[in-house]
Amino acid sequence: MYGYQDTLYVHSFRQFYRECDIFGTIDYIFGNAAVVFQACNIVSRMPMAGQFTVITAQSRDSPDEDTGISIQNCSILATTELYSDSGSVKSYLGRPWRVYSRTVYLESYIDAFIEAEGWSQWSNDEGLDTLYYGEYANYGPGSGTDNRVDWAGYHLMDYDSAYNFSVSEFIIGDAWLGSTSFPYDNGI
Repeated sequence: MYGYQDTLYVHSFRQFYRECDIFGTIDYIFGNAAVVFQACNIVSRMPMAGQFTVITAQSRDSPDEDTGISIQNCSILATTELYSDSGSVKSYLGRPWRVYSRTVYLESYIDAFIEAEGWSQWSNDEGLDTLYYGEYANYGPGSGTDNRVDWAGYHLMDYDSAYNFSVSEFIIGDAWLGSTSFPYDNGI
C-alpha cells in the first residue's frame, strides 16, 4: 500500500495484516479497529517541506473499547530519500488521535530514523495520561527506550502485557483466522 497521509484506515472490527508493505508520511496507519500487523514492512516516506512523519494515529474514544493497533514482528523503515534527510525530518512511532489511543510495538525492528522520544503529541497534552502506548522486545538502532517520552500512558511492557496484544488474545484470531488457512503467529 503506497500513500502519503492516511494511507490505511483501520476503521472498525477486527483486522489482521501479514507480510504487507505499507508506505506513508503522516498518520499512515490510523483508525479504531482492533488490528494486528505481523511481519510487515512499515516504511516512512519523505513528507512535504516542514512536516514530520508519524506512523500511527489510533482513535479509541473510551477505555471500554477493545480496540487498538498492535505491530508485531514488523520492520519499521524509511525510504532512501527520508534516510538521506533524516537529520532535518523528525519521525515518530505514533501520536494520539483520541484521548484513549492505544498502540503497541512488539518484537519489531525499529531503524535509526525514529526520534529517541519515539512518540509525539497531537497538538496539545490531551490524552497523554489516558492513552496506552507500549513497547516490548523491539530491536534495532531506533528501538532504545532510555529517552522515550515520560508520559503516564507510555509503558515498557513485560511478556504478559505484550501477550494481551497477540493475535490470539487481542483479535481472537484463533477463532477465525484458523479456518482461512492464512498464516499467523498466535502468541508472542
